[in-house]
Amino acid sequence: MARMSFLSRRRSEPPAPEPTEAAPAPHRRPLPPPARLRRERRTLLRVREERIRDLGGLVLEMYRRQGFRQDLVDEQCAELVSLEDRLHELDSLLAVSVSARHAAPAARCECGAPVLWGSHFCANCGRPHGDRPVVACASCGAAIPADAKFCASCGRPVATAEP
Repeated sequence: MARMSFLSRRRSEPPAPEPTEAAPAPHRRPLPPPARLRRERRTLLRVREERIRDLGGLVLEMYRRQGFRQDLVDEQCAELVSLEDRLHELDSLLAVSVSARHAAPAARCECGAPVLWGSHFCANCGRPHGDRPVVACASCGAAIPADAKFCASCGRPVATAEP
């Protein structure tokens, strides 16, 4: 009795049933650092310039020898187009990477001065800012919310003014 080969046995088996659960979504890779993207872009620009120069030399040499080969020119142009596609991709990645790394614009006071994070008053005009009014502690001078009962800095009770 002849023995069947491994491949012929594999072909005769019914295909395995597909899983009914949805496959987990692939994880997005983080963007490479902008420095690496710029370095690759500079390298590709140099290679692109060399390829364009080589293509011009190739066409000139084919003209001189009167033996123009369209397939060779098409191949070189296809490589150049793929380089330019990668350059466009790198430009878009750089734009996203740089915009993602920039912080949101700083908040501004009514007077136009930037408001520093964590400050309760404008450094330029002294106006209080934020959603809650802020007052100064009578004993230590620290900024505290107007509705606070104790100072967070010194711990003393805040004197409330009766209307």
